[in-house]
Amino acid sequence: MVALGSEVDAVLAEPAGLSAERLNRACGAMLGLAIGDALGATVEFMTPREIAAQYGVHDRIRGGGWLKLPSGEVTDDTTMSFALAEAWLAAGGPPDARACADAFDAWMRAKPVDIGNTVRRGIVRWRLHGTAQAEPSSDAGNGATMRCLPVALATLGAEAEVIEAAALVQARVTHHNPLTDAATLSAVRMVQVAIAGAGVDGVLAEADALAARHAEFFFRDRRCDNPSGYIVDTMRAVCQAIAGQRGFEAVLVDVVNRGGDADTTGAIAGMIVGALAGETGLPAHWRQAVKAGVRMDCVRLASGLLELAPASRG
Repeated sequence: MVALGSEVDAVLAEPAGLSAERLNRACGAMLGLAIGDALGATVEFMTPREIAAQYGVHDRIRGGGWLKLPSGEVTDDTTMSFALAEAWLAAGGPPDARACADAFDAWMRAKPVDIGNTVRRGIVRWRLHGTAQAEPSSDAGNGATMRCLPVALATLGAEAEVIEAAALVQARVTHHNPLTDAATLSAVRMVQVAIAGAGVDGVLAEADALAARHAEFFFRDRRCDNPSGYIVDTMRAVCQAIAGQRGFEAVLVDVVNRGGDADTTGAIAGMIVGALAGETGLPAHWRQAVKAGVRMDCVRLASGLLELAPASRG
């Protein structure tokens, strides 16, 4: 059994047939998402200069921020990922667009602490008109990418066409833009190569491939500070942090201290480098700072999603 910490050991035994290393990396990805979200939420919408003036270097999960969160609380990045994960588990496989829309609608009805404008519009459209796919739009937001981790875990080992379909079905409930589509697929692949053991070089190869397909994502140039909710800003900041630092903690500190949409850059970076580090490689002080219920859900959902993956049945 993977050493998952006392709060997990009490309720989780390694499912039969699951690789211990894959389970470790999958749980690391889900917990990394929550850690990055909770860490970044404190400094969301702040500039790097404001962060430095108030905190020096922001490197502690402390709550607060514009949402006035309790310490260890997460935002929509994590809870929307949980909603999608639950839809996968309920379906026993890829949920269709209507099931994804229903999951996101239930999530919004539960009054999350925050919700992006594009996400809100997509869910309201579903409620009013019953259409589970957004129209093509120039709005290249990051909300579809921030919640894509369940796809990466549940489709590990699947054919490329299956992975792409699952990623885009959930994305297009709220977002329908070529750049958002490309980034979401790239984030899924980054997590999957990390879980497969390809290391940081494998992750960066996927980042370079994204930039080769869409030059807007080129990240090996000037530093992207104060990234907005525009998916290009988000992914450039995340990829720069991964390329410029080594280790989970260093990457997360780098990316959230850039400010801007820091809960989302923290969440996306966290899920990728969390898959590299595995649960056992996450800083204990950060893991324990996240609410216990969130930690438990991270492990439960990661384990359940991994059981659905073709790689776990082979």
